[in-house]
Amino acid sequence: MAKGYLALVLHAHLPFIRHPEHESFLEENWLFEAITDTYIPLINVFDSLISDGVDFRITVSLSPTLMAMLRDDLLISRYHAHMDKLITLAQLEVERTRSDKRVNDLAVMYLERFRNAKSVLSDKYGNDLLSAFKKFQDLGRVEVITCCATHGFLPLMDVARSAVRAQVEVAVKAYKEVFGQPPKGMWLPECAYLPGHDEILNEFGISYFFVETHGVLFGSPRPKYGVHSPYLCKSGTAVFARDMESSKAVWSSKEGYPGDYNYREYYRDIGFDLDYDYVKPYINGCGTRVNTGIKYHKITGDADHKDLYDRNRALERAADHAGNFMFNREKQVEHLSEMMDRKPVIVSPYDAELFGHWWFEGPEWLGYLFRKMHFDQDNLKSITPGDFLKLYDRFPVITPSASTWGYKGYNEVWLDGCNDWIYKHLHKMAEIMTTDARDYEGPTPLERRVLNQMARELLLAQSSDWAFIMKTGTFVEYAVNRTREHIGRFLALHKQLREGEIDQEMVGEAEKKFTAFRDIDYRVYAG
Repeated sequence: MAKGYLALVLHAHLPFIRHPEHESFLEENWLFEAITDTYIPLINVFDSLISDGVDFRITVSLSPTLMAMLRDDLLISRYHAHMDKLITLAQLEVERTRSDKRVNDLAVMYLERFRNAKSVLSDKYGNDLLSAFKKFQDLGRVEVITCCATHGFLPLMDVARSAVRAQVEVAVKAYKEVFGQPPKGMWLPECAYLPGHDEILNEFGISYFFVETHGVLFGSPRPKYGVHSPYLCKSGTAVFARDMESSKAVWSSKEGYPGDYNYREYYRDIGFDLDYDYVKPYINGCGTRVNTGIKYHKITGDADHKDLYDRNRALERAADHAGNFMFNREKQVEHLSEMMDRKPVIVSPYDAELFGHWWFEGPEWLGYLFRKMHFDQDNLKSITPGDFLKLYDRFPVITPSASTWGYKGYNEVWLDGCNDWIYKHLHKMAEIMTTDARDYEGPTPLERRVLNQMARELLLAQSSDWAFIMKTGTFVEYAVNRTREHIGRFLALHKQLREGEIDQEMVGEAEKKFTAFRDIDYRVYAG
């Protein structure tokens, strides 16, 4: 009989990026890379485990913006075109490297991976990867939860509580449209919690959410079971906290498994290593060098002198690391179970894109872990938070502390001198949106379109990704431009609405470009 449980949580999110006004757009590659490197490899692992009768449980949060992009016809068609180029490039690489068997074997591997990605998406799941996650959920293996509508950073929009409610309400509606039922849990963007926000989650039927470790450890009263049990907030919604020991083993590139020298090096790619004229026809049309996903080196060595990647050796290490992770978690639950009057749960949350995209062997590691847990031991079982809450009738009540999983544990990443300028605009937009939503109870059809588009613009402007990008210093120009674009269009539409001179062409272009939340109802801001 199991002495404790492991709750693995993968948070899958990307900001809404769709540019039909351009033939190709560099930032759309973020989605294409995530599909190829993370989502399809994870789907393949889950399908393989189910086919082999391996009992496993895992939680996956899918943000509404990601779900919207995964079901967007334009983006899916562009993904296929993108993969056609990569398949052609991989075929050229197979021919170019025939004289070097080690490199040639890797080129063949990439060609097979690219072909598999296209086949899984189009042939197996009908260009709808969300149907795969729905299948896994219906089979009881994956608990799919949601996130706020556009990954808005809730603590910094609390000056307008209607904005917080809208982020939650729109997300719940988007989830129901895909999965046909309400979500059990919610991943708070950046694990950012502010006391009282659980009341809003409870209002929309959310049973549980997650916080960073100190969100519970600094809670009031002092948590009886540390981070190894959920607690109930006064609202009745449960809170789970991250276990740092297990998380660090996977998350840290320096101290964790992904830093092993046998794993594939992310930062060496033929898009930068080979002659530009050779790779140019197969990379993004912007004319700059970008990653192709074809990488021949492993981590060992300095940047210019890395050894060739050995796929078999890397998978052996992934299996070893899976065994090590399982052994450590077994010892962890054995120790905890002696001190607790209930079975402990170890909550290990990660960004989904860590698996496959950053840590190439991550999906295989996950598969090995579940197989070892199923066949090799009985002390540790995988579980979802929703199922763990069914095990006991009562849980201690606490008020979690304000917290995030960002640098230093609070708001510093998203409220910094490089990005603080955005909040005065976001707060004013939320105030305007709330007033307009309440003032226009019976709008004309055109006024309704304007109000709905204003709601979209506000949600998209609130994405925490833009402030995060400004802080990290990558793609800053794009993040700034996107923020300004949404602010500018929102204010223009508000002015047109109030003056009664609506630019229908502007409204139509915005609706065509930003297809997320097609069925949004602006009255979510009315309260």
